[in-house]
Amino acid sequence: MAHPGIDVIRDLLGDTRHQEATLLERREGLAAMAGSPPAPDGVAVDAITLADRPAERLTPPGAPDGQVVLYLHGGSYSAGSPDTHRGLAGALALASGRSVVVLDYRLAPEDPFPAGLNDALLAFDQLAPARIALAGDSAGGGLSAATALALRDRAGAQPVAVGLISPWVDLTQSAGSYTSRADVDPMLTAAALTQAAEAYLAGTDPTSPYASPVFGDLGGLPPVRVDVGSDEVLFDDSATLVERILAAGGTAELREWPEMIHVFQAFPPDLVPEAADAVAALGAFLAAGFDAAAS
Repeated sequence: MAHPGIDVIRDLLGDTRHQEATLLERREGLAAMAGSPPAPDGVAVDAITLADRPAERLTPPGAPDGQVVLYLHGGSYSAGSPDTHRGLAGALALASGRSVVVLDYRLAPEDPFPAGLNDALLAFDQLAPARIALAGDSAGGGLSAATALALRDRAGAQPVAVGLISPWVDLTQSAGSYTSRADVDPMLTAAALTQAAEAYLAGTDPTSPYASPVFGDLGGLPPVRVDVGSDEVLFDDSATLVERILAAGGTAELREWPEMIHVFQAFPPDLVPEAADAVAALGAFLAAGFDAAAS
């Protein structure tokens, strides 16, 4: 049975997946689709500087000191900002009960890999000694996973948990879901993501674990939760990541949301009620990570 809210979104999006677009057009497209959403009522928004980059801190009522979620936004590593993700990050702040900091990390092609990863690592270091969870969507989900790998390899302070929304964690675009779910995904294609990957990688091997975490040693990570819609070409990225973390002896869970599309959590809950449910579940997971670290 078709989902009425998702059908509305499909109609609004149209079929633009196969239209060629310049970098500027892609950035403008994401900004137009996301808008400049306000934070939810009750969430305080503060502009800050972190890792020599602009960032926003979104603080819900009663948030404890010394606990923060570092959120890395999506946008194919070439678009997106705290402005486009304020609504989603603010909802996650309410759901987790913690401050969420959205980092405006450097983007490709002006600043290709590993610039964004270096920004995320420096942001983590500057937020310490606070307890920190990592979270992100799409490319930001991939960057969050890569940041967790790099932090583990450094053997210093570690995140308490990692929450990923439809993460892009395999920049080879070789998974089966690129074919099997191509006709139901209204947002992404293998061709468009390959174009974005080439701009981001700038000649780096796409199987480098810090670019494509599914190819890395996935042992020794904090607990990981991955949420993904059933109608996404990126579905196998999520499933494979969780599968390989579990095979490496880690703790990970995958939640598939039937009929949902890429980063559905960002859509209005009155249109897609599952968006609120998914954010609430992710917030509870992150809150549990903080609580476990404190016990």
